[in-house]
Amino acid sequence: MRCEIISVGTELLMGQITNTNARNLAQELSSLGVGVYFQTVVGDNPQRLEEVFTQALQRTELVILCGGLGPTEDDLTRETVAQALELPLEKNKDWEKKLEHFFQKRQRTMAPINRRQAMVPSGGELLPNDRGTAPGIFLPLENKVVVLLPGPPAEAMPIFRNQVIPRLKEKLQNIGELGILHSKILRVVGMGESSLVSKIGDILQNQSNPTIAPLAKEAEVHLRITALATSVQEAKQLTENTASQIKAILGNAVYGEDDENLELAVAKKLWAQQKTLALAESCTGGYLSHRLTNIAHSSLYFHTGLITYSNQAKIELLGVDSVLIEQHGAVSEEVASEMAHCARKKGEAHLGMGVTGIAGPTGGTPEKPVGLTYIALATPERTICHRYDLWGNREQIKLRASQAALHILWSHLLPL
Repeated sequence: MRCEIISVGTELLMGQITNTNARNLAQELSSLGVGVYFQTVVGDNPQRLEEVFTQALQRTELVILCGGLGPTEDDLTRETVAQALELPLEKNKDWEKKLEHFFQKRQRTMAPINRRQAMVPSGGELLPNDRGTAPGIFLPLENKVVVLLPGPPAEAMPIFRNQVIPRLKEKLQNIGELGILHSKILRVVGMGESSLVSKIGDILQNQSNPTIAPLAKEAEVHLRITALATSVQEAKQLTENTASQIKAILGNAVYGEDDENLELAVAKKLWAQQKTLALAESCTGGYLSHRLTNIAHSSLYFHTGLITYSNQAKIELLGVDSVLIEQHGAVSEEVASEMAHCARKKGEAHLGMGVTGIAGPTGGTPEKPVGLTYIALATPERTICHRYDLWGNREQIKLRASQAALHILWSHLLPL
């Protein structure tokens, strides 16, 4: 079943509020195997709303309208839908009584205009709203369904989950289209989207069910694998089979699944191997420490984090040899390596890491441009250092530097 979500409200078009209903509804519908093909936003204008609604009804089997069910003059969704379908509006006396009780309880007089909220297009079913005065409406047509929901998400979503979904399930089951959508996210680090796509090109070209969607993030790439099946177990098996094929090709570039971010993946490795870590950060300003200590029980592996931003701090707090800074500069392989070594020694940790670079937007030179970053890892056996030429604004460079550092840790902690 194809669906179009129409969000009604001039405030949405003007960007005064965020359209969360469309996102939430699309997520709920995916669990039924219903595909949202279109999302439309239209202002409080009956002519434009009727035009959009008529178009949606022509190209989809399920049309969901959110908003425009209030009591004011610009709330015209129910009237516009009824007019477009040439259906008379009928009064739901039970809801009218509830509205009267609602105002009586608050010692207020109900204005005649509020009675509009008890009107339902002929053949429609009123869906009670426990959180407001605007009910929803479920309107089955010959081979289509129209759903009207109030605009506030706190009202719309409970009505949809508790009253609309059961009715949709029944209809989908009757026509043999009830499906289960299940998605799995594979998180990939160390390669860009284009490189990733080229490696799994054959799988992407031959995909059908499950479908695979590469999603480029700030410092990594995600692969969303989505399967449609008649049961949760079958859908999960389909996604798992495809995930296994992709992992076989990408290997250790796949560091996690679903909500497992890179710092958590690194933390799990440190826990499993009972290793501890000490950091010396310069250009990242503590961002790497922040990410690694965002995880509960991080004290089990995180020993020390020093932000040695100035040369003096590198010398006095860490113990970096001033000669190295004089000869090579603070942003250099030699200083990054010494920072990692000193951090490991002072933190009495198994591993030490040093990060130094130029985050910008100023401070770069032709020899050492903005984005140049050195990240070193010190172990009991040796110290290794990587050079990166990062890009973006200051915040992006700090994020990408921390991601690169976590990738180094992840790679080091992999089994040989």
